[in-house]
Amino acid sequence: MRYGFVVPNNFGVTDAHSVAAVGVCAEELGFDSVWVNHHILNVGYVKERVGNKPYQDALVTLTWIAAHTSRVRLGTSVLVLPYLHPMIVAKEAATLDHFSRGRLQLGVGVGSLPEENAALGVPYDTRGAYMNEFLEVMIRLWTEDEASFNGEFFSFESITASPKPLQTPYVPIYVGGNRPPALRRVAKFGTGWHPMLVSPDGIRKRFPTIEEEAQKLSRPVPSEIQVRLDMSAVTPDAVAEYSAAGATDLVMSLNTDDVGEIERELQRFAGEMIQRS
Repeated sequence: MRYGFVVPNNFGVTDAHSVAAVGVCAEELGFDSVWVNHHILNVGYVKERVGNKPYQDALVTLTWIAAHTSRVRLGTSVLVLPYLHPMIVAKEAATLDHFSRGRLQLGVGVGSLPEENAALGVPYDTRGAYMNEFLEVMIRLWTEDEASFNGEFFSFESITASPKPLQTPYVPIYVGGNRPPALRRVAKFGTGWHPMLVSPDGIRKRFPTIEEEAQKLSRPVPSEIQVRLDMSAVTPDAVAEYSAAGATDLVMSLNTDDVGEIERELQRFAGEMIQRS
């Protein structure tokens, strides 16, 4: 089992450097990956949690962490694609992949905050279809010298995007979500699956759908399952159950803005679970 941790860029921590320091601490303690959260505006349940306090940008925070680490994988959990544009994200992600020497992995999702879609002028009901095109466009830009696409949301001819990602064939994509449309998206686009708060039984029940859909597309079955959980849920017994269900990574977070408490919990977890394994 590999272990990851989500830094508290979503909890209103005023000092951005201390947010990034959590990522550095996780690498020093032996964690395998460091992740960031993503929202753009403090609206809906985000504002209920942080009010007017900072919610640091996902990719900027991850870039800063990349510059201060050398080993850990760097992930987004998850980047809400309907808020963004694929040409911009393709360039940002490829550039960060080079700066991090091939450590980037993109967790992506459709989002579940209608208030944010409304404020950004992004339709909520078509976000799944938008995300599907987004992923196809991004992959084409990463893998083709001159990419073309004709869809509902994007249309272009002979576009060149550079740099290409350092990783081949492209930056790994981990699709979030537990419902059937998300599972189909994992099968079509995903390097792996990145569900949140799913149980071991939930993995067993849902993963056959991913396998079946991948086989329909004559595509390799996604090889990784990176489950996001609260750190308190990760016990030796839970690790054994998730491993038996097929999970490859447990990505943990703590619901607090107390960076000192987070670092103490990271140290405790590393001593009990990582350094003894």
